[in-house]
Amino acid sequence: MQLLRHTLVHRMPLYVFLGVLFLVGVVFGALMVNALTLEQQQELGRYLNNFFVSVGQDGGAADPTLTKFWEIASLHLKWAALIWICGLSVIGLPGILVLNFLKGVLIGFSVGFVVGQYSWRGLLFALVSVAPHNVVVIPVLLVCSVAAMTFSIQMIKDRMLLTRRPSGFVKPFVSYAGLTAVLMLLLLGSASFETWVTPVMMRWVTPLLTSAGAV
Repeated sequence: MQLLRHTLVHRMPLYVFLGVLFLVGVVFGALMVNALTLEQQQELGRYLNNFFVSVGQDGGAADPTLTKFWEIASLHLKWAALIWICGLSVIGLPGILVLNFLKGVLIGFSVGFVVGQYSWRGLLFALVSVAPHNVVVIPVLLVCSVAAMTFSIQMIKDRMLLTRRPSGFVKPFVSYAGLTAVLMLLLLGSASFETWVTPVMMRWVTPLLTSAGAV
């Protein structure tokens, strides 16, 4: 916890930078919806409508199982693992930035398309299906990214200034790996919510979407 508090307080410029980068990705993803052709929009719209109908009728993918849980959890854990791996190398710094930007693009596009197709009903669906678990996932990935950037930057300084002996690498690495492991546990908790709670909330909202249809 002391390490987590240190990253939150003393790495605020990195948090601001990555937060802005993520928001830029969200805006970019939302704008990408307008770049879709009419045929692509209609195809995605039909897919969404079929998905909403299946959820409203029999729960669709809302049947919670451990298999579903691990599918969702593995997706989040792989994302965090990619960030962690990027932090282990000097050339991984751009990869950390790209991953945060792409995360924003994916969320922005998903929410933007649903809202564009279903107006306020789409926004309501996004609030119950996308927002809840991402309240945990996004901050966790930001902390992972800042820790990865900090570790990578420190390695660059040590190599350039030759200020640390090889044996001095072990403690920072253990701290970095330990923090990432704790954050991954939080991602497992978010995956649990997404598996067992989110589908129930989706079933509350989908009747509005299926009855109204696309705008």
